[in-house]
Amino acid sequence: MSDHGNAAPERTRQIEARFRLAAIAESTDDAIVGKDLDGIVTAWNHGAERLFGYHADEIIGEPILRIIPPDRIDEEAAILLRIHNGERIVQFETERRCKDGRIIAVALTISPIRDDTGRIIGVSKIARDISEMQHVHRELAGREGLFRAILDAAPDALVVIDRHGIIQSFSPAATRLFGFETHEIVGRNVHLLMPPPYHAEHDSYLERYRTTGERRIIGIGRTVVGQRKDGSTFPMELTVGEVNLPGGQPGSQVFAGFVRDLTERQQRERRVAELQAELVHVSRITELGQMVSALAHEVTQPLTAMASYLSGIRRLLASGNQQAALVAMEKVVEQGDRARLIIQRIRDQVSKREAERQVENLARTIEEASDLALIGIDEGIKLEIRIGDEAGEALIDKVQIQQVLLNLTRNAAEAMAGCVRREILIATARAGDMIEISVADTGSGLSDTVRARLFEPFVTTKPSGMGVGLSVCRTIVEAHGGTLLAEDGADGGMVFRLTVRPPAVAG
Repeated sequence: MSDHGNAAPERTRQIEARFRLAAIAESTDDAIVGKDLDGIVTAWNHGAERLFGYHADEIIGEPILRIIPPDRIDEEAAILLRIHNGERIVQFETERRCKDGRIIAVALTISPIRDDTGRIIGVSKIARDISEMQHVHRELAGREGLFRAILDAAPDALVVIDRHGIIQSFSPAATRLFGFETHEIVGRNVHLLMPPPYHAEHDSYLERYRTTGERRIIGIGRTVVGQRKDGSTFPMELTVGEVNLPGGQPGSQVFAGFVRDLTERQQRERRVAELQAELVHVSRITELGQMVSALAHEVTQPLTAMASYLSGIRRLLASGNQQAALVAMEKVVEQGDRARLIIQRIRDQVSKREAERQVENLARTIEEASDLALIGIDEGIKLEIRIGDEAGEALIDKVQIQQVLLNLTRNAAEAMAGCVRREILIATARAGDMIEISVADTGSGLSDTVRARLFEPFVTTKPSGMGVGLSVCRTIVEAHGGTLLAEDGADGGMVFRLTVRPPAVAG
């Protein structure tokens, strides 16, 4: 077969290949542009028409500079020089101008076109619009910047670990809290931030979660102990969340741990508790100090009576009337007990001690507190105590609750000064799962202004009062798990209602 016969099928195959390439070029969404070495457009596919807005018959034969912004003209000369040197340019990001004047961001892949001898005769350019992609990248960069700014400013530390406990991210707050720089801790096991026994337990928690899916702390905040780089430990609140990465494979999730240092909070809470205890003590001393003169009078009475009885006993014994002397001696004992009880109640109220809650008889508790509260108050006050069914006992610190009742009862008595009707009713009743103790008076009540701030420290209606009594009373009651409220009485005056726990719901 002659060479001529072999050449014809080969040319046919080449022509068919060119047609296929042309069809592919026309069907792609990317813009494909051909130009000669002088920058004159020689080819322009449908993708180029859609991207730049020019039809092929408008642009073929025209300089490619028609779609290049003026400030990018020098860029075209540099590209042609590189193509002359046989270089292929991949993913070159730049800007181009559309027919309607819009400037769009594009990524170019530029290749030299060679003839059969290998000589460079033109340029092939594939252009892809990356405006949307750049917009997305800017949005992501902005969000990432915002996220990092939030992390930098956040007081809580953020530690991100993978499923094996290896630290992936360590926020600036975490660096300040634990003392590790990011490069020192990222890539290492998170148990470095835990003292024993948490150190050894953490890996087993993760292993259990990987094999069984059982969650121990994920989604649950709890208080644990952290360990700094220098080995010191501190209390911290840890909240762990599970994060499934977008597009990740099963098991590719990470865990984000938010850590808050509780050192200052616990110190503050201890200090508040100490100050409250001091305030209770100071208030108790202040309130009782106002009764010192009256109490002295009350103690003097039984002592005077005892002296009188003893004087009479001497005369009875001298006359030989032993039976009458024995009766008088019993009176001495009674007056001695009376004086002892008065002094004992003062001692119990003044003594500063930790709360000791136990089941107490409320009738006895109320009687003792009210007796002490009314010492030195003018006579003429009618006091009634009513103990409701299933409301006879409570789990309380007797001395503290008596301090509340003493304060409320004395306030009630003083509120009725000058009133014709002077009655105090102290009653107990069941109120759901609590016991309510109410102290009601028949006084003139309180103004709306005073009632709105009644339980605030240093608010008082007494010319010489400190205004800490009711504030301390509420603190005591709330420490018992109850509430202290004030409201208008049905028949005038005020009613104070406090709740305490009955023995059945202790704890």
